[in-house]
Amino acid sequence: MACNNNFVVKQIIDLYDQISKLESLKPSKNVDTLFGQLVSTCLPTDTNIDVTKMSEEVKDMRSNLIKLCGEAEGYLEQHFSTILGSLQEDGNPLDHLHIFPYYDNYLKLSKIEFDLLSQHTTHVPTKIAFVGSGPMPLTSIVLAKFHLPNTTFHNFDIDSHANTLASSLVSRDPDLSKRMIFHTTDVLNANEGLDQYDVVFLAALVGMDKEAKVRAIEHLEKHMAPGAVLMLRSAHALRAFLYPIVDSSDDLKGFQLLTIYHPTDDVVNSVVIARKLGGSTTAGINGTRGCMFMPCNCSKVHAIMNNRCKKKKMIEEFSAIE
Repeated sequence: MACNNNFVVKQIIDLYDQISKLESLKPSKNVDTLFGQLVSTCLPTDTNIDVTKMSEEVKDMRSNLIKLCGEAEGYLEQHFSTILGSLQEDGNPLDHLHIFPYYDNYLKLSKIEFDLLSQHTTHVPTKIAFVGSGPMPLTSIVLAKFHLPNTTFHNFDIDSHANTLASSLVSRDPDLSKRMIFHTTDVLNANEGLDQYDVVFLAALVGMDKEAKVRAIEHLEKHMAPGAVLMLRSAHALRAFLYPIVDSSDDLKGFQLLTIYHPTDDVVNSVVIARKLGGSTTAGINGTRGCMFMPCNCSKVHAIMNNRCKKKKMIEEFSAIE
């Protein structure tokens, strides 16, 4: 196993060397091929690799690689958001989301996140904030279209151009154009209003290293309402070469860590769900009550939880903090 792990890490280092020498990370045949190979190499979860215990040289490489992945992902979303936005004259751009290469992954990830949210709150959120929504706010779009038809989504991004592209995507949709709101700001400057959201999502690319991620979490903890839910993306095993890790109570001070879910399919991100300490677990923000969550049939998460004994443990659940 050790030899195999060393071989895989060497593959990742070789791909990093090639990617770091690219003149541009904007979508192209070469860029797409290299990042495709990188993702495929990092998908296996049947490994005991712990990136936090590797040499400083590998840790530095991983940190740089995560930043390159984030930059490339931003270019990819910008590229396809521009293409989709140009289809407005032909109708609703949201009818063509399937052209985005990772759309199916977002469908799966959003279903996982919705199922986890359903398990840990009894009422449908009326307002959700997504921090780091980017030029293609697919999580907000998918949740709004398929899972939360009466919820308003407030999307925060530091990049005004990203928000312009994202707003253009939903502008022709008679429903989402009314329920998707965009704010251009750095999350660390967003103080007022964060206590009005039942749920806050923190995108994987907000805080590209551990320290920046924790600063963002600490800021949210100061301004979110007690009892509000925080949902984050993390990474596990080899996938931690692609995204930062958030997986411990130390990273979530002021929150009750509820569940960490590690996918084992082509969904790359792990999902972390936590609750701001000090509030009710049954009522909405400010004591209001929304509609009841209906049971979810065919829930992938429920199925995995019911078959825990048959599979490698992929869900970590945490008891309430006293």
